[in-house]
Amino acid sequence: MGVMEAIDRDPLLAGFYSIGDATRLLGVSHAAKLRGWINGWPSSKSGPIVDRDFKKSPTVSFLDLMELRFIEYFRGQGVSMQTLRNAAEMARKEWSVQHPFALSDVKYLTDRRRVIAQASEAVGDRPTWELVTGQYLIWDAIEASIAKGVVFDPATHLASRWKPRPGDHPDIVLDPARAFGKPLVDSAGIPTDALFRQWKAEDGNFDRVARWFNVSRGQVEGAVRFELDLARSRIGFYRVIDAIERDEHGGGDEL
Repeated sequence: MGVMEAIDRDPLLAGFYSIGDATRLLGVSHAAKLRGWINGWPSSKSGPIVDRDFKKSPTVSFLDLMELRFIEYFRGQGVSMQTLRNAAEMARKEWSVQHPFALSDVKYLTDRRRVIAQASEAVGDRPTWELVTGQYLIWDAIEASIAKGVVFDPATHLASRWKPRPGDHPDIVLDPARAFGKPLVDSAGIPTDALFRQWKAEDGNFDRVARWFNVSRGQVEGAVRFELDLARSRIGFYRVIDAIERDEHGGGDEL
């Protein structure tokens, strides 16, 4: 079953994220920026860039989140908002798809490059036009980077799963068909925030949490590390990481 077909049959499979969740997962500095991309700006005639799945709710779906990730990444590469907005509108009409920025780079790399080239030319975004039309290797590398950690549905070519930090946290995944799309330990099927909250309630005892959820200590540590990695500025972050590493060498309760 394709992603959109599953959502049509059961909206609960779309994934649910607050703006705060999206801000945290994407590492965006200001939530207002994401709100503008999904709702438009009150002081501007420019509408939203993302055609949201839940238009009457502040909730962001998994595919909305994937498009926000795409926009954030390409904004970081200097692509203008006008170019991205025009490209999204052109792609939605031309490809008859709601989420063009959540499509596979393998299937839509050439088409997306062409659309963004046309959009950048139309708005006079010369740097992006030169990047898209004259530096294919760089553009392909950018697309490959944004696709890292994403699994695409072979039927629809839309993103279906995402590992936010595949290098540091390969067992943490967002899957809209599981736990409403919240980050979870893939091998255990348990949301990271559930393990993290229990870890705090147990005063940092990994082994008790592991016994409580019937998972390995390593799976609990992975969830805790991930949650802390999303909030590196919290007080005590490095102290906790040091404690984990010391405990790994010093033992602790056995399962």
